[in-house]
Amino acid sequence: MKDVRSGYPFWSVNAGLPIAFPPLTADVRTEILILGAGITGTLIAQELTDAGHQALIIDGRDVAWGSTSASTALLQYEIDTPMTELARQYDEATAVLAYHSCLEALDLLEARAADIPEAAFRRAGSLYIASHRRAVDAMQQELKLRKQHDFEVRWLDSEDLQDRYGLENSPAAILSARAASMDPYRYTYAALSGLRQRGVAVHDRSKIVSVRTFGSQCIAQTEHGTTITADHVIVATGYAAIRQLGVKVASCRSTYAYVTEPSIDPQIEWMHDTLMWESARPYLYTRRTPDGRCMIGGEDDAVDNEAKRSMLLPANLKKLQRKMQHYLPETDWTPSFSWAGTFAETTDGLPYFGSHPKHGERIHFAMGYGGNGITYSILGAQVIRAHIEGRRHLLSDLYAFERTGHA
Repeated sequence: MKDVRSGYPFWSVNAGLPIAFPPLTADVRTEILILGAGITGTLIAQELTDAGHQALIIDGRDVAWGSTSASTALLQYEIDTPMTELARQYDEATAVLAYHSCLEALDLLEARAADIPEAAFRRAGSLYIASHRRAVDAMQQELKLRKQHDFEVRWLDSEDLQDRYGLENSPAAILSARAASMDPYRYTYAALSGLRQRGVAVHDRSKIVSVRTFGSQCIAQTEHGTTITADHVIVATGYAAIRQLGVKVASCRSTYAYVTEPSIDPQIEWMHDTLMWESARPYLYTRRTPDGRCMIGGEDDAVDNEAKRSMLLPANLKKLQRKMQHYLPETDWTPSFSWAGTFAETTDGLPYFGSHPKHGERIHFAMGYGGNGITYSILGAQVIRAHIEGRRHLLSDLYAFERTGHA
């Protein structure tokens, strides 16, 4: 199984392996089989269980040990594709639906995390800064379109950025009032523990090697020969789902991140309740952790090779450090420990949730790709539940494979 990360992600180092889940050792029958025990599979399992469905969750690794542990978990309604660009690709109504849905997802995530203090869910603002003057005109158009559709945003000029945040070398920014952050790793463990107490079977270290459909049944087999029979299968295996789908719907990329030591520097006190990211592509992004560290990421590239990704990590850390120094030169941005992870990116920045003609109506793919994986996943959980129940969801067409000709 390919390693989706290099180095030592903060969440897993900080929390270890909180709970042990047993491998699957006997044949079993379930209504819905969920492949992938990361945060996406977990959110889907919660949605289905709350609706009265029976689910079994299985993963080839330890729980949350893939992309979930490498996620920096900046939770935003703003997606990697600006609303203005999405409107050009599709139409304005589609762009507004995409953004408003992600805004609603923040409320859904907050409600899910309300009973899980380990998740450290925290509301925040989102500061989208112009990396250079060439970005200002496009950002002003973005601001205008969002305001037309009642998003709570405001324009900040360079003087505002200096006075309020101590930020240098940025001509302007869009400040959004609605964003959040969380610990996705602890959330996943705590949520799966809660699901197990409700009778949901959770198994890790149980690699699925085949999934076949026979009429109204799906048969999945582990590498040790154990069989799972289900009415539906949901593939929530992150980037690996591309291989299982067999159709290239996204490109695998690498992102690089690190955390500093805990800091009480008053210059960056505002980061406790404000996320920051920039207009450049690839973009820099940063947030604070519950223990006061700064988490910094970016330098995304097209590398999809574990050895090369690991080799590039030290140089990319220096680039990230220099970028932070560029905007906030008086603060110490020395890395404490670092990691890199694989993620998948679609051409329009939107995810894919649903079935594909190649695999039939009983196998559902949950591909929360792009920079909004967690917010996409809680919305995708509702889309997939609707499909299983024979209903269409408001977001079914927006997240369907058909929208980009991949069906």
